[in-house]
Amino acid sequence: MPENSLNLAGFNEDAAENIYENRRRFLKLFEGNWTITGCWQTHSADLRVVHNEHEAQPKPDVLGDDQYCDALISNTPNILLAVKTADCVPILIGDPITRAFAAVHAGWRGTSASIVTRAVQQLHHEYRARAEDLIVAIGPAAKGCCYEVGSEVIRVFKERFKHCEELFLPTRDGHARIDLHRANRDQLVASGVAANKIQTAPLCTMERTDLFFSYRREKSRHGRVGRLMSIIGRR
Repeated sequence: MPENSLNLAGFNEDAAENIYENRRRFLKLFEGNWTITGCWQTHSADLRVVHNEHEAQPKPDVLGDDQYCDALISNTPNILLAVKTADCVPILIGDPITRAFAAVHAGWRGTSASIVTRAVQQLHHEYRARAEDLIVAIGPAAKGCCYEVGSEVIRVFKERFKHCEELFLPTRDGHARIDLHRANRDQLVASGVAANKIQTAPLCTMERTDLFFSYRREKSRHGRVGRLMSIIGRR
């Protein structure tokens, strides 16, 4: 249950005081003053640029986030861009040259809409970051060993991507398991990111519910699911 663990998001499934207390404890891991900046995730391909510390501050009297998007980029010091997941793919991108950075939330909808490609492009547009300089971490998510999707998802990927058959492992009629880790990695490489600069966590949230929240595994069992938080920032 989210209230009995270090749940960092999901105000509709846990008490706000629990989430804020967990975030306070989490921030104690970092030296100095940091601000967590997130977004209300909608499984879109929309991005938000956080230009300065003022834009990073949460709105007073607003519970959770009031900016609707699924990726954040910035180069502002002492803010932590954050995305929340419980099976979707968290992707963190940093540029050691310009010191710009991004946090991306990529479920199957965001992945099929190439949100990580858009993040790489936006980093270049805003901060002149070059794809070949970027360092990327792809975090724990529902992997191809467990994440089964139906014909709707399969059709969308086949319409939008050539040679996407390798992402799918057929399971039953009209269904297959999909590897979203690989799909996002492929998009990063196609965008110009060096393959040896992309690190992918070898962990499945659906398989390891002892370590991670999993919406697909836990929602039907418990009714409520917490959220993991992946963050990136610069001093």
